[in-house]
Amino acid sequence: MTPDSRNAAKSVLSSDLRINGDIFSDGAVEILGKVEGNITARALMIGVDGTLNGMVTADAVEVKGTLEGRVACVNLTLRAHARVTADVIYQSVVIEDGAALQGRFTLDKP
Repeated sequence: MTPDSRNAAKSVLSSDLRINGDIFSDGAVEILGKVEGNITARALMIGVDGTLNGMVTADAVEVKGTLEGRVACVNLTLRAHARVTADVIYQSVVIEDGAALQGRFTLDKP
């Protein structure tokens, strides 16, 4: 993370947007549409109707929608509507009642 990345704006990918390709951001990314590709960002939030199929590298990941692929993060939060099929490397995790997940979860000790 660069010194200016703490001031980076949040990028919102709206519900009518479909992206095929990789996304890099020094700030936060919010997915309300569909993304097929890899995401590297400070933070990632997938909305209830959002879908991501790819690899994620971020400090914080919050999933309310659908995520398929691989995740490497510090903090992972899976909300009640989350549907996750992924291999995950994390340092802390919160899983709300109702979240559905399948995959391998590996604790990355700091």
